[in-house]
Amino acid sequence: MLHFSLPDGQRVGVDVRQLLNAGFAGRSQDNVAEHVAELVAMGIPAPTKTPCLYPIAPFLAVQSGEVYAQHGRTSGEAEWAIVITRDEVLLTVACDHTDRDLEVHGVAWSKQAAPDMLGRQAWRLSDVADRIDDLTLTAWVRNGEWTEIQSGTCGELLPPEYWIDVLHAQKLYAPGTVLLSGTIPMKKGVDQFADAWRVELGDPLTGRTISTEYHVRLLPDPIA
Repeated sequence: MLHFSLPDGQRVGVDVRQLLNAGFAGRSQDNVAEHVAELVAMGIPAPTKTPCLYPIAPFLAVQSGEVYAQHGRTSGEAEWAIVITRDEVLLTVACDHTDRDLEVHGVAWSKQAAPDMLGRQAWRLSDVADRIDDLTLTAWVRNGEWTEIQSGTCGELLPPEYWIDVLHAQKLYAPGTVLLSGTIPMKKGVDQFADAWRVELGDPLTGRTISTEYHVRLLPDPIA
C-alpha cells in the first residue's frame, strides 16, 4: 500500500496490483535508436521493439529512504510515474533503481532485482496535463558530495496519455496500476554508482516540486 499527499491536503492510499516500467521511451525514437546501439556495444541485449513495457513485481513499488544492494554496480534513473486510483490518475516522481551487472543478461531481470522508489507526494494528472512537457526532471547522486547527473523535461519522454492509451489497448488499465516513464539521458563523466540518489519532479508554473531521496546500502558478503 502506497500513500500520497496531494496539494489540497488530501491523502490517497493505493494498493499496488500491477507495476510496469517503460523502456526506450524517449519522444525521439531516433535518439532511442542511438541509445540502443550504445547499449548493444556494452553487451546489453537490444529490445525487439521500442518503446516497451516491462512488468515488474508489484511489491517493488516502494516509498522508502533505503535501497539494499548486493554489489556496487546498481544505480537509479530519474522518471515520473502515473498511479491509477479508483477515481483518477496521479502523477509523482520516481527513481527506477537497476542492477547494471544483471542488465547485460536482460533488462527485465535487472529491473526485477531492485525497487522502484516513488515520492510521497503526487499531483492530479488532470491538473498538470496541459503543461506536462514543461515539467522538469532532475537527479543528483552523492559520492562524497551531491552532483547533478540528469536534467531535462518530461517533454523528452512519451507523455502519460500515450501510456494510458497503451494500458487501455492492452486491457491493463485498472486501479492499483503504477507505470514508470523511462528515463532521460545521464550526464557523461558523473559516477552513477553512488551511495545515494535524489530525484525531483518540478512544475515551473507553480514552483512546486516532488522529490524522492534514498541511500544505497550494500549487503554483507554471503555467510558460508
